[in-house]
Amino acid sequence: MRGTRGQLGTLCVVALIAGCARSVLRPDLGEIYDRPAQQIGDQRTPVIVLPGALGSKLENARNGTLVWGAFTPRAVDAGRPAGAREIAIPMVEGIPLTDLHDGVLATGVLDTLRVKVGILPTFGLAAYVDIMRSLAVGDYRDATLGAPGGVDYGGLHTTCYQFAYDWRRGVSENALRLHESIRAAQDGIRAARGLGPDDPVRVDVVAHSMGALVARYYLRYGPHVLSDDGSLPEVTWEGAANVSRAILVSPPNAGSVKALDRLVRGWGFGTFVRHYPAAVIGTMPAIYQLLPRARHRRVVEATTREPIDIFDPDEWEHRGWGLLDPEQDEVLSWLLPNAASREERRRVGRDHLAKCLRRAQQLQRALDAPATPPRHLELHLFAGDAAPTPSVLTVHSSGELTIVETAPGDEVVTRDSALMDERVGGTWVPRVRSPIDWTGVQFIHEEHLGITRSIAFTDNLLYLLLEAPRTDSGHAHH
Repeated sequence: MRGTRGQLGTLCVVALIAGCARSVLRPDLGEIYDRPAQQIGDQRTPVIVLPGALGSKLENARNGTLVWGAFTPRAVDAGRPAGAREIAIPMVEGIPLTDLHDGVLATGVLDTLRVKVGILPTFGLAAYVDIMRSLAVGDYRDATLGAPGGVDYGGLHTTCYQFAYDWRRGVSENALRLHESIRAAQDGIRAARGLGPDDPVRVDVVAHSMGALVARYYLRYGPHVLSDDGSLPEVTWEGAANVSRAILVSPPNAGSVKALDRLVRGWGFGTFVRHYPAAVIGTMPAIYQLLPRARHRRVVEATTREPIDIFDPDEWEHRGWGLLDPEQDEVLSWLLPNAASREERRRVGRDHLAKCLRRAQQLQRALDAPATPPRHLELHLFAGDAAPTPSVLTVHSSGELTIVETAPGDEVVTRDSALMDERVGGTWVPRVRSPIDWTGVQFIHEEHLGITRSIAFTDNLLYLLLEAPRTDSGHAHH
């Protein structure tokens, strides 16, 4: 018996080595999807693609300055007074967040990020062009990326639309812009297919990271922006009436501790790329809306491990975080050049911080409110679960943050955040407890942006868009 076990062990080792020596199997996507892509005809549901934070180019409409989209001589430098004012959201005491405008507009989805450092040549960093390439395999075509140097689309007509948005601003504000974009896409499809103005047309949505929060809010509330009195709109699923399938990729549904880290320390983009100071990041309401839920106990005291209320402005003042960091006063002076004193700058900064934190909590309540989606709506999740991802931060008496726990995820969003798993911070049970009624879940073993260029993602995405039976019968119009 002992000899038999030894032989079996040897065979297992040989089989393992042989398996490792084999090449990785890859599907031939053309063979699989050429036929459905070419024959689906008017049953092809148009697709709206939403990038995540940083995924849209921003330009100042008044002077043509490129606020975000390249690190080149033409782009703003957030490390200088004028550049900091360009990229930051204005701060005015007593004025609601939705009324704080600066003339900056989203002018397109960021397909590559151009960087030029000293004498080094300009080079591109792939961003959200990977989703567009995935769609190109299925003959989805976006006219804005059909130019030389863009994606080589094989489709004969435009069936894919990019949604560029100002990722600094609140999620609900961008849901209003999404509604306008979807209406424009619907009108284009009606015209192309000879439909009447009252014929309903549904679209599919593919949304990455922060874009997934915009999509989820839109599905629930349509174009209705959160009010400044703190109340919540009624969940009507008004936006869902226009959507057949929502495919959410790496969504921070329960937030990410990295958002707090960026609000406290600022945001860097690599060794040779400019650092964005904490006070500049702290003006952007959307970044606060990526904070983790308080009930999930993701930010705790270093000594007691008791949860910290990261939505209390007093905590930020006590810890010296973000806009209220004494070392950020110079940056505040750039952002508030008309403030007469340090005390006035801190007062305006605290007012802005409090508004952003209140709005973030309001958005969380709006997204977490129990509601049963309409029967036709499908919600599909693609998430990472192979990379250790920061999940718990401790806060020291000095205000310093330390990562003390990681969890499976994609290096930015944990698996449980993507699922919106309410077991976190509470009683563990065998089955996932989520307020989101997922139609399907796929785990991709890549990092946050790598998921979008994974062949497994492309394969499953095209199956959902081109071949999978639909709850609403598979037609874009009914």
